[in-house]
Order: sequence, then structure tokens, then C-alpha cells
Amino acid sequence: MELPFQLLLHVLFVLSFIFSIFMGSCGFVSLENNLSSSLFPRNFLFGTASSSYQFEGAFLSDGKGLNNWDVFTHKTGTILDGTNGDVAVDHYHRYQEDVDLMEHTGVNSYRFSLSWARILPKGRFGKVNRAGINYYNRLIDALVDKGIEPFVTITHYDIPQELEERYKSWLSPEIQEDFRYYADICFKYFGDRVKYWVTFNEPNVAVICGYRTGLYPPSRCSDSFGNCSYGNSEREPFIAASNIILSHLAAVDVYRAKYQKNQGGKIGIAMNAIWYEPFSNSTEDKLAAERTQSFYMNWFLDPIILGKYPAEMHEILGPDLLVFSKYDKEKFKNGLDFIGINHYTSYYVKDCIFSACEQGKGSSKTEGFALTSAQMNDKSIGEPTALAWFYVHPQGMENIVTYIKDRYNNIPMFITENGFGTSESSYPTTEYELNDVKRVEYLSSYLDSLATAIRYWHTYPLLEKREKEQM
Repeated sequence: MELPFQLLLHVLFVLSFIFSIFMGSCGFVSLENNLSSSLFPRNFLFGTASSSYQFEGAFLSDGKGLNNWDVFTHKTGTILDGTNGDVAVDHYHRYQEDVDLMEHTGVNSYRFSLSWARILPKGRFGKVNRAGINYYNRLIDALVDKGIEPFVTITHYDIPQELEERYKSWLSPEIQEDFRYYADICFKYFGDRVKYWVTFNEPNVAVICGYRTGLYPPSRCSDSFGNCSYGNSEREPFIAASNIILSHLAAVDVYRAKYQKNQGGKIGIAMNAIWYEPFSNSTEDKLAAERTQSFYMNWFLDPIILGKYPAEMHEILGPDLLVFSKYDKEKFKNGLDFIGINHYTSYYVKDCIFSACEQGKGSSKTEGFALTSAQMNDKSIGEPTALAWFYVHPQGMENIVTYIKDRYNNIPMFITENGFGTSESSYPTTEYELNDVKRVEYLSSYLDSLATAIRYWHTYPLLEKREKEQM
């Protein structure tokens, strides 16, 4: 998610509480005291999470190649305070300390992402970096040794810069073969111990921010959507999304054909899942809320699970929406084993087809003609936080889980991310930071809102980490 981009010291590590839910509302519990509680089955996963670029550091150590975020954050003026992820929280060198902290906290699952450029510095156009393979083997072994289940994301926004320079990465169908090759290597070297795989983390965020607004690399957008040197916000997001969807399916195909039977794992995708609440009880706003969900999350899940884009997208975009070939559609059968849900906040939605809207987030044709905001007409969807986009709306968790359950016929779900974002100014003293009441209240209220069965929940992040805030 889009939190303030700042470099915080490793010593500011705070993992005061981690909670989990199973088959409904369980309030909040301390893992240290409740991990073996009869409230939860023995195989229940209590987890926390991280991502490679925001945590590892060591950006060119031991043979790692440049990735798109390395290049992006090194450009003057891109990041508000001029920082980057070269060191981050140094997870690459201090992973054992972090695993020990996880053990001490009581978690039994850790979701982390692999750095594509650390394993394949030049994609399929170069050699496998054995040092990268060895690092992740050490990390996975350390987790398994502590009884912590590794839950691995294959890519979390980052790709080798080589692929951007060779063929513009997600704008080219060539990326599908690169991702297939990369995923195959991951399954081969780590799959004997990894039983949960996520192909992509939040592809909807990566596409929207990379190709519509230009806030993330490769910083492509039209003038009316952002400040970019090149791009087409009305066309390129759909090209990139199509290639990501087909890349996901290519990885699933490889896993099922070569590895799943013997390794016994599961594979899915993690979507950023915002709950969209109609601003009013009008039919128009209710339809707009559904339309917004289709243009944001269902955009990816519908093709993977149902074999076609949402009807709302076809109706509005018409021939501008890319179509899948008959060959591609053959891959859409059982395109995942589970859905990962990254849920933090909710927004109001106002219809812009039958009502006049000022220009704003969501109001364009390419976004579905529906204005989205946490505040409308002096009405707030929840308590504001230190982050402008982040409002506390616990009901959104239950609503989004129920929505996905109903739409996709009860496919297994995992809460792959949920957490409370703050800024440095949120904690005036160290004592206040360690007490961290607001975070506890947020996590507790979100867990209490759940009244449906899900597999497990990951608090995000594991450590205070690097985040993205552009100029």
C-alpha cells in the first residue's frame, strides 16, 4: 500500500502485538499467551509480512542486479525526502535476528517476497545468481528451523531493470516467458519447503500507479493523470494488466505441471482489496460501488477465476478493453488455489454517469466513471489517520471478505496483509511508540468485524520499513 516513504532505523523494530481470526470474531489476543489456545486449531497460521525492496537492502550485494525500484528511487526529485531502499532495514544481513524476533513474538508464519533481480539479475537473458538462491535458502531454512511457515510472494512490484530496458516490461508479451522462467526457478529451489505461493502482490496497485498515475515505476501516464514524460493512461494499464494476468497463469501452469503434486503446495495471487461503500442509497451510487470494484479488483480476479473481464468493464470500455485469445482462455480453468486479500481501508463511491462529478479519483472512463473518496460532503467513512488515504472502517473487512466469498463461490481466502500506518510524527516519544494503542485498537476492531471463515491473517509490516511517497 501507499504509505509515507521514509527510512527508519532497524532498532525501531516494533511488533508489539499480532492477532488472528478463525471462524468469526475472536477479539484480540497476544500470540505469546494464546498460540495454543483452544480458540484456534493447531494448524492455524498467525503471521506477519514484509517485501524484498522495502526490507532487504543490499541493493547490489552478492551479484544482485538493478531492479526498477532501485533506478526509480535514485532519480533526483522522485522521493520526497531523497531516501531509497539501498539499505532499508538490512533484512538481507540481519535476517536471523529478525527470525529470532518472530519466534520470540510467537508467530508461526512469515510472508515475504523474493527479489527477482537478486535471483535473475538480467532475467532469462543472464545466469541464475547462486548467491541469491543461497540467501533465500538460508532464510527459509531459518524459518523452518523455528517452526515458522514460509509464505512466499514471487514478486512485490519489483522486476529486473534489464526487462524494462529490453522490451518495456509489462507492456510486452515477452514478460510472460520471463515470469514463467523465474517462477520455475523459485519452485525448483524453494518449493520443497514452501507450501504457499503468491505470484503477484497487488497487481492492481502496480498497474494503476505504474501506468495510469505514474507514481510508481516505470512512471508512465497521460498528462491529465499525472506528471510523466511518456505513457497512455487510457490504454497502457490494460496492456500491462493483461500481461500480468497471463504471467500469473503461466506460473500456475508450471507449478501444477511440474511441482505441485510432489511438493504439495498451493498457489494464488494477492489483491489490494478496498471496500467501496455507496455514498447514498440511490441505485446509481450502488451500481457505481459495484462498478468501482470491478474496475479495481475484479479486473484481475474475474479473468483468472471466471475466464472473462467484468461485464461493467466491457460495457464502458468496449473495444478499448483487450480481449484474450482462445488459446489464452484455455489457461483460465482453475487459475488459482486461493485468493490473498490485502485490506486496509474503505472509500465512499459516487456515481458519475448519471450525476455530474468534479474531476477526481475514479471519475474518468478508464476508471469506471465513479468518484471515490474517504470524505464526501463533510461525511467521513471513518476515523482519519496520519495518512491521507487511510481511514479506519472496520466494517470494510467483513464486507470485502463476504463480497469475495460470494462472487467467487467460496474459493479459499487468506488475509495476506492488514495493518495500521503511521507517520514519524505520530509518536512524540519512545514510550508512546512502544505503547502503540492506536495500532492495537485498529487491529482489534478489524478482527472483531469478521464474521466469516478465513484461513489466516498477516499483520503488515514485520518491521518499520521503507515506503513510497513521491513528490
